[in-house]
Amino acid sequence: MGIIKRFPILWLVIIILHCLHDVSGQLYLDYYKESCPLVEEIVRRQVEIAVLKDPRSAASLLRLHFHDCFVMGCDASVLLDSTSSMTSEKQAGPNLNSLRGFRVIDKIKQVLEEACPNTVSCADVLAIVARDAVVSRGGPSWPVELGRRDSLKASFNGANRFIPTPNSSLDALISNFAAQGLDTGDLVALSGSHTIGVSRCVSFKPRIYGDNLEAENDHYKRVTVFHRILRSICPQSGRDNAIVSLDLKTPGFFDNQYHRNVLESKGLLNSDNVLISQDVKGEISARVWAYAADEQFFFRSFVNSIIKMGNINVLTGEEGEIRRNCRVVNDL
Repeated sequence: MGIIKRFPILWLVIIILHCLHDVSGQLYLDYYKESCPLVEEIVRRQVEIAVLKDPRSAASLLRLHFHDCFVMGCDASVLLDSTSSMTSEKQAGPNLNSLRGFRVIDKIKQVLEEACPNTVSCADVLAIVARDAVVSRGGPSWPVELGRRDSLKASFNGANRFIPTPNSSLDALISNFAAQGLDTGDLVALSGSHTIGVSRCVSFKPRIYGDNLEAENDHYKRVTVFHRILRSICPQSGRDNAIVSLDLKTPGFFDNQYHRNVLESKGLLNSDNVLISQDVKGEISARVWAYAADEQFFFRSFVNSIIKMGNINVLTGEEGEIRRNCRVVNDL
Protein backbone atom coordinates (compact mmCIF):
# COMPACT_ATOMS: atom_id res chain seq x y z
CA MET A 1 0.00 0.00 0.00
CA GLY A 2 3.00 2.29 0.50
CA ILE A 3 3.61 2.41 -3.25
CA ILE A 4 -0.03 3.37 -3.87
CA LYS A 5 0.21 6.31 -1.44
CA ARG A 6 3.53 7.47 -2.88
CA PHE A 7 2.62 7.03 -6.55
CA PRO A 8 -1.18 7.50 -6.89
CA ILE A 9 -0.91 8.48 -10.56
CA LEU A 10 1.03 5.31 -11.35
CA TRP A 11 -1.64 3.24 -9.64
CA LEU A 12 -4.34 5.02 -11.65
CA VAL A 13 -2.49 4.20 -14.87
CA ILE A 14 -2.31 0.52 -13.87
CA ILE A 15 -6.06 0.44 -13.24
CA ILE A 16 -6.78 2.10 -16.59
CA LEU A 17 -4.55 -0.34 -18.44
CA HIS A 18 -6.28 -3.26 -16.74
CA CYS A 19 -9.66 -1.94 -17.79
CA LEU A 20 -8.48 -1.44 -21.35
CA HIS A 21 -7.35 -5.08 -21.38
CA ASP A 22 -10.92 -6.08 -20.57
CA VAL A 23 -12.93 -3.75 -22.83
CA SER A 24 -10.74 -2.96 -25.79
CA GLY A 25 -12.08 -5.83 -27.85
CA GLN A 26 -8.60 -7.31 -28.13
CA LEU A 27 -7.67 -10.96 -27.68
CA TYR A 28 -4.42 -12.04 -26.04
CA LEU A 29 -2.14 -15.05 -26.16
CA ASP A 30 -1.59 -15.00 -22.39
CA TYR A 31 -5.16 -14.17 -21.39
CA TYR A 32 -5.44 -17.09 -18.93
CA LYS A 33 -1.81 -17.07 -17.82
CA GLU A 34 -2.72 -16.25 -14.23
CA SER A 35 -6.34 -17.38 -13.98
CA CYS A 36 -6.10 -20.78 -15.70
CA PRO A 37 -2.52 -21.52 -16.82
CA LEU A 38 -3.23 -25.13 -17.84
CA VAL A 39 -6.22 -24.35 -20.08
CA GLU A 40 -4.56 -25.28 -23.37
CA GLU A 41 -3.01 -28.43 -21.94
CA ILE A 42 -6.39 -29.53 -20.60
CA VAL A 43 -8.15 -28.88 -23.90
CA ARG A 44 -5.43 -30.58 -25.94
CA ARG A 45 -5.60 -33.71 -23.82
CA GLN A 46 -9.37 -33.95 -24.11
CA VAL A 47 -9.25 -33.47 -27.88
CA GLU A 48 -6.64 -36.22 -28.16
CA ILE A 49 -8.89 -38.57 -26.18
CA ALA A 50 -11.95 -37.71 -28.29
CA VAL A 51 -10.15 -38.18 -31.62
CA LEU A 52 -8.63 -41.46 -30.43
CA LYS A 53 -12.12 -42.75 -29.62
CA ASP A 54 -13.68 -41.37 -32.81
CA PRO A 55 -11.39 -40.05 -35.58
CA ARG A 56 -14.38 -38.22 -37.10
CA SER A 57 -14.35 -35.95 -34.05
CA ALA A 58 -11.49 -33.89 -35.46
CA ALA A 59 -13.52 -32.61 -38.39
CA SER A 60 -16.64 -32.23 -36.24
CA LEU A 61 -14.87 -30.06 -33.69
CA LEU A 62 -13.26 -27.89 -36.37
CA ARG A 63 -16.65 -27.44 -38.00
CA LEU A 64 -18.20 -26.25 -34.72
CA HIS A 65 -15.83 -23.28 -34.70
CA PHE A 66 -16.77 -22.38 -38.28
CA HIS A 67 -20.52 -22.63 -37.71
CA ASP A 68 -20.21 -20.60 -34.53
CA CYS A 69 -18.19 -17.75 -36.02
CA PHE A 70 -20.43 -17.35 -39.07
CA VAL A 71 -23.46 -16.53 -36.89
CA MET A 72 -23.17 -13.35 -34.78
CA GLY A 73 -19.42 -13.93 -34.42
CA CYS A 74 -17.26 -16.31 -32.38
CA ASP A 75 -19.38 -16.29 -29.23
CA ALA A 76 -20.36 -19.95 -28.65
CA SER A 77 -23.97 -19.22 -29.64
CA VAL A 78 -23.96 -22.48 -31.62
CA LEU A 79 -23.66 -24.44 -28.36
CA LEU A 80 -26.87 -23.12 -26.77
CA ASP A 81 -29.84 -25.48 -26.55
CA SER A 82 -33.37 -24.35 -27.34
CA THR A 83 -35.48 -22.79 -24.59
CA SER A 84 -39.11 -21.70 -24.37
CA SER A 85 -38.09 -18.28 -25.68
CA MET A 86 -35.27 -19.16 -28.09
CA THR A 87 -34.71 -21.65 -30.91
CA SER A 88 -31.22 -23.12 -30.95
CA GLU A 89 -28.91 -22.73 -33.94
CA LYS A 90 -28.59 -26.51 -33.74
CA GLN A 91 -32.07 -26.70 -35.25
CA ALA A 92 -31.18 -24.61 -38.33
CA GLY A 93 -30.93 -26.30 -41.71
CA PRO A 94 -27.11 -26.31 -42.00
CA ASN A 95 -26.76 -27.81 -38.50
CA LEU A 96 -29.74 -30.12 -37.91
CA ASN A 97 -28.73 -33.80 -37.79
CA SER A 98 -25.34 -32.74 -39.08
CA LEU A 99 -23.34 -30.80 -36.49
CA ARG A 100 -21.51 -33.03 -34.00
CA GLY A 101 -19.03 -32.77 -31.15
CA PHE A 102 -21.21 -31.15 -28.50
CA ARG A 103 -20.54 -33.85 -25.91
CA VAL A 104 -16.80 -33.40 -26.37
CA ILE A 105 -17.20 -29.69 -25.63
CA ASP A 106 -19.34 -30.56 -22.59
CA LYS A 107 -16.58 -32.79 -21.26
CA ILE A 108 -13.87 -30.19 -21.83
CA LYS A 109 -15.95 -27.53 -20.10
CA GLN A 110 -16.59 -29.86 -17.16
CA VAL A 111 -12.88 -30.45 -16.66
CA LEU A 112 -12.13 -26.73 -16.99
CA GLU A 113 -14.80 -25.82 -14.46
CA GLU A 114 -13.20 -28.19 -11.98
CA ALA A 115 -9.75 -26.71 -12.59
CA CYS A 116 -10.70 -23.03 -13.06
CA PRO A 117 -14.33 -22.28 -12.09
CA ASN A 118 -16.13 -19.50 -13.96
CA THR A 119 -13.00 -18.56 -15.90
CA VAL A 120 -12.70 -20.00 -19.43
CA SER A 121 -15.37 -19.11 -21.96
CA CYS A 122 -17.01 -21.66 -24.22
CA ALA A 123 -16.10 -19.45 -27.19
CA ASP A 124 -12.41 -19.72 -26.30
CA VAL A 125 -12.80 -23.48 -25.88
CA LEU A 126 -14.12 -23.72 -29.45
CA ALA A 127 -11.17 -21.71 -30.79
CA ILE A 128 -8.58 -23.85 -29.00
CA VAL A 129 -10.37 -27.07 -29.93
CA ALA A 130 -10.35 -26.13 -33.63
CA ARG A 131 -6.57 -25.74 -33.56
CA ASP A 132 -6.01 -28.98 -31.66
CA ALA A 133 -8.37 -30.88 -33.96
CA VAL A 134 -6.35 -29.81 -37.02
CA VAL A 135 -3.08 -30.75 -35.32
CA SER A 136 -4.47 -34.16 -34.39
CA ARG A 137 -4.85 -34.97 -38.09
CA GLY A 138 -1.36 -33.82 -39.07
CA GLY A 139 -2.24 -30.23 -39.91
CA PRO A 140 -0.52 -27.00 -38.85
CA SER A 141 -0.58 -25.48 -35.39
CA TRP A 142 -1.01 -21.81 -34.54
CA PRO A 143 -1.11 -19.56 -31.47
CA VAL A 144 -4.71 -19.01 -30.34
CA GLU A 145 -5.46 -15.57 -28.97
CA LEU A 146 -7.99 -15.72 -26.14
CA GLY A 147 -10.36 -13.52 -24.17
CA ARG A 148 -13.67 -14.17 -25.93
CA ARG A 149 -16.86 -14.19 -23.91
CA ASP A 150 -20.05 -16.13 -24.48
CA SER A 151 -23.25 -14.79 -25.99
CA LEU A 152 -26.54 -14.68 -24.09
CA LYS A 153 -28.56 -15.72 -27.10
CA ALA A 154 -28.53 -17.76 -30.31
CA SER A 155 -29.72 -16.87 -33.81
CA PHE A 156 -31.69 -19.58 -35.58
CA ASN A 157 -32.41 -17.24 -38.49
CA GLY A 158 -28.78 -16.20 -38.68
CA ALA A 159 -27.65 -19.81 -38.92
CA ASN A 160 -30.02 -20.41 -41.83
CA ARG A 161 -28.92 -17.22 -43.53
CA PHE A 162 -25.16 -17.00 -43.12
CA ILE A 163 -23.78 -20.55 -43.01
CA PRO A 164 -22.84 -21.70 -46.53
CA THR A 165 -24.76 -24.72 -47.83
CA PRO A 166 -23.27 -27.77 -49.62
CA ASN A 167 -24.96 -26.71 -52.85
CA SER A 168 -23.94 -23.05 -52.76
CA SER A 169 -22.90 -21.29 -55.94
CA LEU A 170 -19.57 -19.49 -56.02
CA ASP A 171 -21.31 -16.11 -55.84
CA ALA A 172 -23.23 -17.26 -52.77
CA LEU A 173 -20.03 -18.46 -51.10
CA ILE A 174 -18.26 -15.19 -51.80
CA SER A 175 -21.25 -13.30 -50.38
CA ASN A 176 -21.39 -15.50 -47.26
CA PHE A 177 -17.70 -14.96 -46.56
CA ALA A 178 -17.79 -11.24 -47.35
CA ALA A 179 -20.59 -10.82 -44.80
CA GLN A 180 -18.08 -11.98 -42.19
CA GLY A 181 -15.27 -9.74 -43.42
CA LEU A 182 -13.54 -12.63 -45.18
CA ASP A 183 -12.26 -12.40 -48.77
CA THR A 184 -11.86 -14.92 -51.58
CA GLY A 185 -8.41 -15.87 -50.35
CA ASP A 186 -9.95 -16.82 -47.01
CA LEU A 187 -12.66 -18.73 -48.85
CA VAL A 188 -10.19 -20.93 -50.72
CA ALA A 189 -7.98 -21.48 -47.68
CA LEU A 190 -10.78 -22.27 -45.25
CA SER A 191 -12.51 -24.53 -47.78
CA GLY A 192 -9.41 -26.68 -47.36
CA SER A 193 -10.98 -27.85 -44.09
CA HIS A 194 -12.80 -30.33 -46.28
CA THR A 195 -9.60 -32.31 -46.46
CA ILE A 196 -10.99 -34.12 -43.39
CA GLY A 197 -14.49 -35.14 -42.39
CA VAL A 198 -17.51 -36.70 -44.03
CA SER A 199 -20.78 -35.64 -45.58
CA ARG A 200 -24.19 -37.25 -45.76
CA CYS A 201 -25.47 -38.38 -49.14
CA VAL A 202 -28.36 -35.91 -48.96
CA SER A 203 -25.84 -33.06 -49.08
CA PHE A 204 -24.37 -33.95 -52.46
CA LYS A 205 -26.96 -36.03 -54.32
CA PRO A 206 -27.83 -33.05 -56.54
CA ARG A 207 -24.21 -33.09 -57.70
CA ILE A 208 -24.19 -36.75 -58.78
CA TYR A 209 -27.74 -36.88 -60.14
CA GLY A 210 -28.15 -33.27 -61.32
CA ASP A 211 -29.10 -31.95 -64.75
CA ASN A 212 -25.58 -30.64 -65.40
CA LEU A 213 -23.93 -34.00 -64.81
CA GLU A 214 -23.67 -34.94 -68.48
CA ALA A 215 -21.97 -31.68 -69.41
CA GLU A 216 -19.63 -32.00 -66.48
CA ASN A 217 -18.64 -35.51 -67.51
CA ASP A 218 -18.05 -34.38 -71.09
CA HIS A 219 -15.55 -31.86 -69.80
CA TYR A 220 -13.99 -33.99 -67.07
CA LYS A 221 -13.87 -37.57 -68.33
CA ARG A 222 -12.00 -38.70 -65.23
CA VAL A 223 -14.93 -37.99 -62.90
CA THR A 224 -17.12 -40.72 -64.42
CA VAL A 225 -15.69 -43.42 -62.17
CA PHE A 226 -15.83 -41.01 -59.24
CA HIS A 227 -19.54 -40.47 -59.77
CA ARG A 228 -20.15 -44.19 -60.11
CA ILE A 229 -18.50 -44.76 -56.74
CA LEU A 230 -20.65 -42.08 -55.16
CA ARG A 231 -23.79 -43.48 -56.77
CA SER A 232 -23.00 -46.93 -55.45
CA ILE A 233 -22.93 -45.53 -51.92
CA CYS A 234 -25.78 -43.05 -52.40
CA PRO A 235 -28.62 -44.36 -54.60
CA GLN A 236 -30.96 -41.75 -56.05
CA SER A 237 -33.69 -42.89 -53.68
CA GLY A 238 -32.92 -43.71 -50.06
CA ARG A 239 -29.76 -43.84 -47.91
CA ASP A 240 -29.80 -40.08 -47.46
CA ASN A 241 -27.91 -40.38 -44.18
CA ALA A 242 -25.14 -42.65 -45.47
CA ILE A 243 -21.78 -40.90 -45.21
CA VAL A 244 -18.85 -40.42 -47.58
CA SER A 245 -15.44 -38.91 -46.86
CA LEU A 246 -15.05 -35.38 -48.17
CA ASP A 247 -11.61 -36.46 -49.40
CA LEU A 248 -11.63 -40.06 -50.61
CA LYS A 249 -7.87 -40.20 -51.17
CA THR A 250 -6.42 -39.16 -47.79
CA PRO A 251 -9.47 -38.92 -45.51
CA GLY A 252 -7.54 -39.22 -42.27
CA PHE A 253 -5.01 -36.46 -42.89
CA PHE A 254 -5.20 -32.68 -42.89
CA ASP A 255 -3.26 -31.97 -46.09
CA ASN A 256 -3.64 -30.24 -49.46
CA GLN A 257 -5.32 -33.19 -51.18
CA TYR A 258 -8.63 -31.32 -51.11
CA HIS A 259 -7.34 -28.71 -53.54
CA ARG A 260 -5.94 -31.41 -55.81
CA ASN A 261 -9.35 -33.08 -55.80
CA VAL A 262 -11.07 -29.83 -56.73
CA LEU A 263 -8.75 -29.38 -59.71
CA GLU A 264 -9.97 -32.76 -60.98
CA SER A 265 -13.63 -31.90 -60.26
CA LYS A 266 -13.54 -34.53 -57.53
CA GLY A 267 -14.59 -32.37 -54.65
CA LEU A 268 -17.49 -34.10 -52.96
CA LEU A 269 -19.78 -31.09 -52.60
CA ASN A 270 -21.00 -28.72 -55.24
CA SER A 271 -19.65 -25.88 -53.09
CA ASP A 272 -16.19 -27.42 -53.50
CA ASN A 273 -16.18 -27.73 -57.26
CA VAL A 274 -17.59 -24.28 -58.00
CA LEU A 275 -14.24 -22.84 -56.91
CA ILE A 276 -13.07 -23.91 -60.36
CA SER A 277 -16.16 -24.39 -62.50
CA GLN A 278 -17.72 -20.98 -61.75
CA ASP A 279 -14.59 -18.88 -61.43
CA VAL A 280 -14.84 -16.60 -64.47
CA LYS A 281 -11.90 -14.33 -63.61
CA GLY A 282 -9.53 -17.16 -62.74
CA GLU A 283 -8.27 -15.59 -59.50
CA ILE A 284 -9.80 -18.24 -57.26
CA SER A 285 -8.68 -21.05 -59.55
CA ALA A 286 -5.13 -19.72 -59.38
CA ARG A 287 -5.22 -19.94 -55.59
CA VAL A 288 -6.54 -23.51 -55.74
CA TRP A 289 -3.65 -24.42 -58.07
CA ALA A 290 -1.15 -22.79 -55.73
CA TYR A 291 -2.39 -24.72 -52.70
CA ALA A 292 -2.48 -27.96 -54.66
CA ALA A 293 1.16 -27.46 -55.62
CA ASP A 294 2.49 -26.30 -52.26
CA GLU A 295 1.12 -27.81 -49.05
CA GLN A 296 3.12 -25.49 -46.78
CA PHE A 297 1.72 -22.46 -48.61
CA PHE A 298 -1.77 -23.84 -47.98
CA PHE A 299 -0.97 -24.40 -44.31
CA ARG A 300 0.31 -20.84 -43.86
CA SER A 301 -2.73 -19.40 -45.60
CA PHE A 302 -5.13 -21.59 -43.65
CA VAL A 303 -3.59 -20.48 -40.36
CA ASN A 304 -3.84 -16.79 -41.31
CA SER A 305 -7.47 -17.20 -42.38
CA ILE A 306 -8.68 -19.19 -39.38
CA ILE A 307 -7.06 -16.71 -37.00
CA LYS A 308 -8.85 -13.95 -38.90
CA MET A 309 -12.11 -15.89 -38.71
CA GLY A 310 -11.65 -16.46 -34.97
CA ASN A 311 -11.73 -12.68 -34.43
CA ILE A 312 -15.14 -12.12 -36.03
CA ASN A 313 -17.38 -9.99 -33.77
CA VAL A 314 -15.91 -11.37 -30.55
CA LEU A 315 -17.42 -10.37 -27.22
CA THR A 316 -14.88 -9.10 -24.70
CA GLY A 317 -14.65 -7.17 -21.44
CA GLU A 318 -18.08 -6.94 -19.81
CA GLU A 319 -19.97 -8.16 -22.88
CA GLY A 320 -21.79 -11.47 -22.66
CA GLU A 321 -20.70 -13.82 -19.89
CA ILE A 322 -18.56 -16.84 -19.04
CA ARG A 323 -21.05 -19.72 -19.18
CA ARG A 324 -20.71 -22.42 -16.55
CA ASN A 325 -22.50 -24.83 -18.88
CA CYS A 326 -21.98 -24.23 -22.58
CA ARG A 327 -25.54 -25.31 -23.39
CA VAL A 328 -27.35 -22.70 -21.28
CA VAL A 329 -26.85 -19.14 -20.12
CA ASN A 330 -26.02 -18.75 -16.47
CA ASP A 331 -29.34 -17.35 -15.22
CA LEU A 332 -31.35 -20.34 -16.41
